Amino acid sequence: QVQLVESGGGLVQAGGSLRLTCAPSGRPFSITRMGWYHQAPGKQRELVATISRSGTKNYAEAAKDRFAISRNNAHNRVFLQMNNLKPEDTGVYYCTMDSYAGGTYWGQGIQVTVSS
Repeated sequence: QVQLVESGGGLVQAGGSLRLTCAPSGRPFSITRMGWYHQAPGKQRELVATISRSGTKNYAEAAKDRFAISRNNAHNRVFLQMNNLKPEDTGVYYCTMDSYAGGTYWGQGIQVTVSS
């Protein structure tokens, strides 16, 4: 059984920064793409950013200038550096990891709250 565990969320004032981390636990698996999604209160889950195993990055328009995704392949970790946070960034952030064998694993999500 594979579980993804997110950490680094919390409460921050507008303009502040947070760094989210996600790591898998349980049965080892080979990972291709990693990513982060955001679900604001009352809204659908939306893509924030993805990163391929080779490091190719893809960002949602709203995240391009303020967020940075990175990964550590040796330790199977994915990070999301979030700068200049805004109240609309509030919500639950989920990490994802795609398996070479097929399928996508999701974390349980971590709360980020940005106060104005």
